[in-house]
Amino acid sequence: MGKKIAIIGGGNLGTAIAEGLLKSKFSKASEIIITKRNTATLKGLKEKGIEISDNNSEAVKKSEVIILAVKPYQVTDVLNGIKKELGNDKILISVVTGILIKEMEEAFKKNIPVFRAMPNTAIAIQESMTCICSQYANAEQVKYVNDLFSKMGKIVTIDEKLMEAATILAACGTAYAMRYIRANIQGGIEIGFDAATASLISAQTVKGAAELLLQKGSHPEQEIDKVTTPKGCTIAGLNEMEHRGFSSSLIRGVVASYKKIEKS
Repeated sequence: MGKKIAIIGGGNLGTAIAEGLLKSKFSKASEIIITKRNTATLKGLKEKGIEISDNNSEAVKKSEVIILAVKPYQVTDVLNGIKKELGNDKILISVVTGILIKEMEEAFKKNIPVFRAMPNTAIAIQESMTCICSQYANAEQVKYVNDLFSKMGKIVTIDEKLMEAATILAACGTAYAMRYIRANIQGGIEIGFDAATASLISAQTVKGAAELLLQKGSHPEQEIDKVTTPKGCTIAGLNEMEHRGFSSSLIRGVVASYKKIEKS
């Protein structure tokens, strides 16, 4: 029997994690409980056998692992509401953007095992990139949390000071990639494809490009060189994009997102 997991916050990320836990078979439906004020929106998860609740305290009391997936402004109130149920026998995992471990400790005032994890919404299909850091966790607890997120994608352990940067690359990065794919689809339509075919070609091409880097460990420029023949169409397109500021726009976007999260 696996550990009982309480997901506090049934928004987009919380429900994606629940879906990922089920699809990866890391947890059985009976081992997951997810909370939200308006539980009606969690009907789909309930139909899959997941327990749903509007009582955070009761959910935490029943569980060994608590995944905090609420909005940043809700963290203090939520932690104050469950702090009596938190102890060394629980593992707290926060997937909340911008909230430091020390800030959470100020609410529950206990030295309990705390993790911060930054997955993205692809966790629902076991393709997340999750960055993890922790405090007061022993080797067994670290292994458990790493195993949990490894079942739903790739993981990397980082210093907490890099968690905000991880949010930009791993979480916001999903939106950046989607915007590129959307633009590619629009270009594909302009040169003759219908929308559905352009979407399939664009998405699979990006997936294949990513897999080349992940599986071969090569540098992007190495793979670019393989498809840029002298006087060819690829280099003509790449140079036009660079003249229009493709790379610099993307870099500026990443930095702008980071500056925004730093100020929050």
